[in-house]
Amino acid sequence: MEKNTNKKSASALIGAAFLMATSAIGPGFLTQTGQFTGNLKGSFGFVILVSVILAAIVQLNVWRVLCVSGMRGQDVANKVLPGLGYVIAFLVVAGGLVFNIGNVGGGALGFNTLLGIPTTYGCFLAGAIAICVFLYKNALDAMDTLTKILGGIMIVVIFVVILIVKPPVGMAVKETFVPTASMDSIFPAILTLLGGTVGGYITFAGAHRLIDAGITKEENLKEITKSSVMGIGIATIVRILLFLAILGVVVETATSPATTLDASNPAADAFLQGAGQIGYRFFGLVLLCAAVTSIIGCAYTSVSFLKTFSKTIANNEKWFIVGFIALSTVVMALIGQPATLLVLAGALNGLILPITLGVCLIASQKKSIMGENYKHPIVLLILGIIVVVISAYLGITSLGKLSALFG
Repeated sequence: MEKNTNKKSASALIGAAFLMATSAIGPGFLTQTGQFTGNLKGSFGFVILVSVILAAIVQLNVWRVLCVSGMRGQDVANKVLPGLGYVIAFLVVAGGLVFNIGNVGGGALGFNTLLGIPTTYGCFLAGAIAICVFLYKNALDAMDTLTKILGGIMIVVIFVVILIVKPPVGMAVKETFVPTASMDSIFPAILTLLGGTVGGYITFAGAHRLIDAGITKEENLKEITKSSVMGIGIATIVRILLFLAILGVVVETATSPATTLDASNPAADAFLQGAGQIGYRFFGLVLLCAAVTSIIGCAYTSVSFLKTFSKTIANNEKWFIVGFIALSTVVMALIGQPATLLVLAGALNGLILPITLGVCLIASQKKSIMGENYKHPIVLLILGIIVVVISAYLGITSLGKLSALFG
C-alpha cells in the first residue's frame, strides 16, 4: 500500500511539473518565439535567460507558500486581505477564459497545419480531446499522463528539427550572455515573455495540482521544490530548443532579403523553410500538443480558483471544467480570431502577476498562514520583491493596450 502511495505521489509531482511547464508553452509562446527570434536573432537567447530567471523566482516563491500552507491562491489572498481572493479569482478566471479561447484557436491551427483540417472543425476536435481527459474516472491521473506525453513529443519533434537546420549554437551561446541587439528592443521582449509564461493562471497551475494531490506542509517541502524546479527545467528546455530551431532558419536566410519569416505565423514559416513540408507538419504537431496541454491546464487551474467559494463547484469540479472548455470552444468557433479579447486578457494577466506574487510574499511572513516554524528564504523574498516591481511595470504598460479595444 505504501509503495502504491509513493508511486502515486511521484506521478503527481512529475505531473504538476509538466502541467506548469506545458501551460507556460502555449500557442502564443510559439508565435512570440518566432517573432522575437526573427527580430533579435541570437540576442533572443538573452531574453530567454532573463525571463527564465524571473519566472523561476516567481514559481519558487508561489509554490512554497501555497503548498506549505496547503491553501490555493485565492484562499491565501483572502487570509492576507479579506475579499482580495474573490478579486484575484475573478481576474484569473476571466483572463483564463479569454486565453483558453486563443488556446482552442491554436489547436485548430495545429490540426490545419498537421492534417489540413479546416479550422472550424479543428476547434471542436481540440476542445473534444481536452474534454475527454476530464470525462475519465481518474481525470487528474489522465491529465498528468497526457501532459507528460504531449510535453515529451514537443521536445523530441523540436530536437529533430534542430538536427535538420543545424543552428549556430556558438553564436547563440555568446549572444545569450553578451547580446548585440539594443536594450530598447530586448526589454519589451523580456516583459512580453514574462507575462506570457508566469502571468494569470500559469503561476498557480502546478501548485494547485500538488494541493489536490495532498502533497502539502513543510515536511514535503523538498518534494515540492523538486517538482517546481523540474517544471521550470522542462519549460526552459523547450524554450531553448525552439529558439535554436528557429534561429537556424533565421541565420540561414539572413543573406536573402526576399526570404524572411511570415509575420502572420513566423514559427510555422521557420519550420517550413528549415525542414520543408515535413518541418511544417512537425510544427503543426508541436502547435497541437502545446494547444491541447494549455487548454487542459488553463481550464483545470481556472476552475480550481472557484471551487473553494462554492460547494456546488467543488462537488462537480470536472463538469465545470468541461463546461469551461466547451464555452471556450464554441466562442472560438463563432468569432474566429478573438483579437480584441486577447488584448484585454493580456492586460489582465499583466496586472495579476504583481498582485498574486506580492500577496504570496506577504503571506510568507505570516505565521498564521505558514505555521509557527516555517522560515521563508530571505534571498527568495528579496528577489521576489524585485520581480513584483518589474511585473508591476509590465501591468502598467499592458493597460496602455486597452485603448485598442475602443479604437
